[in-house]
Amino acid sequence: MYGRVYASILQRASNSLTLYYGAQFQNAHAVAICCSQSHLPHCYFSSWGPSNGDESGNLSKSQRHLSTHQDLDFQQRRVQINSILRSNEQSVSVPEFDGRGLSVVRKFESNQLAANTPNEDRRSAATCLQSKGMLFGVFDGHGGWACAQAVSERLLYYIAVAMMQRHSLEELEKCMEHSRPIPPILQWYKHHTDFNYRESASLYIDNLRVFWQELLDSDEHESGMSPQDALDYAFKRLDADISLEAQVPLSNDLMRSTAIQVAFAGCTACVAHVGMDGIHVANTGDCRAVLGVQNEDGSWSALPLSQDHNSQNQAEVERIKAQHPPSESDTVVTDDRLLGVLMPLRAFGDVRFKWSHELQQSILASLESGVDLDSLNLYQYTPPNYLTPPYLDVSPEITYHKLRPQDCFLILGTDGLWDELGSEEAVRLIGEHLSGIHLQAPVSQSERKLKLGQMHELLLKRQARASPALDTNAATHLIRHALGTGDYGELSQERLASMLALPEDLARMYRDDITVTVVYLNYDLARSHHN
Repeated sequence: MYGRVYASILQRASNSLTLYYGAQFQNAHAVAICCSQSHLPHCYFSSWGPSNGDESGNLSKSQRHLSTHQDLDFQQRRVQINSILRSNEQSVSVPEFDGRGLSVVRKFESNQLAANTPNEDRRSAATCLQSKGMLFGVFDGHGGWACAQAVSERLLYYIAVAMMQRHSLEELEKCMEHSRPIPPILQWYKHHTDFNYRESASLYIDNLRVFWQELLDSDEHESGMSPQDALDYAFKRLDADISLEAQVPLSNDLMRSTAIQVAFAGCTACVAHVGMDGIHVANTGDCRAVLGVQNEDGSWSALPLSQDHNSQNQAEVERIKAQHPPSESDTVVTDDRLLGVLMPLRAFGDVRFKWSHELQQSILASLESGVDLDSLNLYQYTPPNYLTPPYLDVSPEITYHKLRPQDCFLILGTDGLWDELGSEEAVRLIGEHLSGIHLQAPVSQSERKLKLGQMHELLLKRQARASPALDTNAATHLIRHALGTGDYGELSQERLASMLALPEDLARMYRDDITVTVVYLNYDLARSHHN
């Protein structure tokens, strides 16, 4: 049965490849190898069948023409693959001195590749104009893209406002009171495909204003919050606002519909504040932040700056169990999911796991229009064993790292990347991409005793590590390797082509949305600051 299922999947993938690469792909000698190394089978396609020359191995004129045609087709496919991989690339160089102070960030590179239609991942990057440092975030939506969209365009404002000094907040409030343009809070770095919730802009500004008014009312808010306190407070405050906006009357049906969609969908988030004092990372869910460190011998090592909040994190599972009666210890996390449904154990939105059942029913019953029936049916679903809510919260886990001269770059990625690459491998790929040097450990005594076939595999792996990079953008480099790496660490054009050409209804079965941001650090500044 499974053979027939895979054959059907492969045929549909082959049909899509034909659309991408032309009818000549149908004549290719395609061989499918189903690999069980990951949670889903990967499908590999060999390029072409064996050629037939004369006994001496020389090709006839017609065969040489065919070979040239095949080479051109291969190059055409390569161009199309690159076009797909690079369509969402972003690369931004940051001035070392911008008139307000020195920047520890030299540049950053980012990219996204969707598996869902539409993409449920989001990303953000901005410089704080009323305080110091830069903010970077990656956001992984689930149950749709609505929550990730809202959080990606709002959270960085909340963090920046929390770090602002009292006199700067007072200036914001005076401008609002007198209908004057307010001083910019953030300098955003947007990709041309990014968009904002225009219909909800006034609501978002109003609630951000309420936030800074409350900070002004506090006697303790003079010099602004530290990055650590600002991250923690902003995460919790934005999630509370998302919950409240879905409960109160709003000015029109479209705004009301958006608020409901944002609250009932969910997203995980990993945000880094990078400043001269170091890096603060706030993480909620299963996105990840990893620091790339260059060792004295030139090799690379990964320093985790976040912990995944999922069932593989036993401390996280125990934390959630401790919040509920002992009678629920077997049902709070089942089948590696919260209540058997949700994989991340912390998230924005997801009010189905936070509100009481009565509140959910009351809000949904009040909807007269603006929400389609399919969404309404989804929202009305109650997780099993929903006895003592809330089961989910947004509280971020915050990590601080003081920058050192050997700290070269920071990788932020959604779980679609980490499903395919380990942290150490990702750092090695970026480190060698940055330096252009591919270090190889000497062949050990045990390796010298390998049999011929095993030695051949070892040599293939070592050769793959020394292959030149195809992308100038480091984020694209990671995505290419995440999806296109073969058994020996080599880049497989055929595997990459098959993964990119899967039909929309199959792509999510084989991979997740991937978002990556690589932040390059000015380690010369870190060195002078460290001394």
